[in-house]
Amino acid sequence: MAKEKNIGITVKKSENFSEWFTQIVGPEGAELADVRYGVQGFIVHMPWGFKILRKIYTYLEEEFEKDDHEPFLFPTVIKKENLEREADHAGFAPDVFWVTKAGTKEMDEPVALRPTGETQIYPMYSLWLRTYTQLPYKRYQSRITTFRNEKTTRPFLRGREFMFMESHNMYANHEDVMKQIETDKIIMEKVIGEKLKIPHIFFKRPKWDAFLGADATYVADTLMPDGRRNQMSSTHDLGTNFSKAYNIQFIDKDEQKKYAYQSCFGPGIWRIMAALIGIHGDDQGLVLPFDVSPYQIVIVPIIFKDEEKNKKVMKKCNELKEKLSKKYSVFLDKSNNTSGWKFNQWEMKGVPIRIEVGPKDVEQFQVALKRRTSLEKIFVPDEKLMKTIEEESLNLGKDIDERAKKYFSDNTKEANTLDELKSLLEKHKGFVKVPFCSVERDGEEAAEILKTETQGAYVCGTPMDVNLKEQAEGKKCIITGKPAKHIVYVAKSW
Repeated sequence: MAKEKNIGITVKKSENFSEWFTQIVGPEGAELADVRYGVQGFIVHMPWGFKILRKIYTYLEEEFEKDDHEPFLFPTVIKKENLEREADHAGFAPDVFWVTKAGTKEMDEPVALRPTGETQIYPMYSLWLRTYTQLPYKRYQSRITTFRNEKTTRPFLRGREFMFMESHNMYANHEDVMKQIETDKIIMEKVIGEKLKIPHIFFKRPKWDAFLGADATYVADTLMPDGRRNQMSSTHDLGTNFSKAYNIQFIDKDEQKKYAYQSCFGPGIWRIMAALIGIHGDDQGLVLPFDVSPYQIVIVPIIFKDEEKNKKVMKKCNELKEKLSKKYSVFLDKSNNTSGWKFNQWEMKGVPIRIEVGPKDVEQFQVALKRRTSLEKIFVPDEKLMKTIEEESLNLGKDIDERAKKYFSDNTKEANTLDELKSLLEKHKGFVKVPFCSVERDGEEAAEILKTETQGAYVCGTPMDVNLKEQAEGKKCIITGKPAKHIVYVAKSW
């Protein structure tokens, strides 16, 4: 028998989330990524993790294209001139990686590795856009990597090279920008909420925390088990700020030249992956929604010393795989590892349904079936297997969804004073709703005081679709003592 490597998690998620996350991500865990590449902040994406990431991309790409976005792909490098022209807006220059040599020779002009897409895309938009008949103009690039010189790194939460996708759109007026932002919110709900079962809030960021150069920024935030917010996407209302910087104009119906209104939307593929791992995972490993798992079903033969019985077991397993593969993604584990090791491995990887077949199951025309979110193993007659799998896949989705929503709700609290806020952030962590003076520029000083007093908590913003102004009536800002204009969400952040 082949030698079994050691796998497993040695800490509880509730007691040491940081170490739990490290173990589940690594080669001895669910085999998602390996940090031993040797360059700080750059990781190797392993097959199981990369397959999940590709599914996330696919779901988002499908929604983008349903919304009439067309794909394109830009180079990884950006001209220095274009990056510097945009410096007053996006401000990524301090974190940029520069390519200064080609072979042994210094380049005539250094080029930057893409920190984000605006600086490379908008100079081309100034060439492509001509008339109002082209609007709205919706384009996106996907399955790209982005580079930033982050000071601290952690796989799927913060890295120097990370997976990303982005849309960059142009419109004739601001009303169309806001319609697109609402659509971006719906896209996140369909993919992140419905398919991946990740609870989140679509915030409007405070004015001082908007993307530099944007009139407003909207984000999808969730909570990691350590209580910190995880920003999974951002949508920016760019107004005409970038179109003026890059001279993006069109001839309107009145035959006058006008600057295009713009929006950009960036789902953070890595950050979504981190949320999927952290929120749904348990002390046995990953817990994957049915449609996200690379294998939806794993079949494990229960092998004994009786060769004749083993042949019958393998025959049934092969027949099952052929039958189930017509509808599902199925893996038959024929490895020489013990059954117990296989059970642990596939639980670690989060496979939704495990089917076990032993000699007695062959004799009794049944299989043993275990759902990843249940401790119970059930025995299913062969003729009821397809129906049972369909039911169990739905039960799995309900389990994951209910657990995640409860976790999110339990970690969202309210406070009316700074002392209450401090106590909640220390004990329960997560989001805390507090009365606050303003989310406009005049609230920035109070936000900095709040951050200092709480050792790093941020004013995350106000939910896009909830009017919290009414809830603030009669309350006082927890920092200034002035009448509160908003109820804001506060949390520490990744």
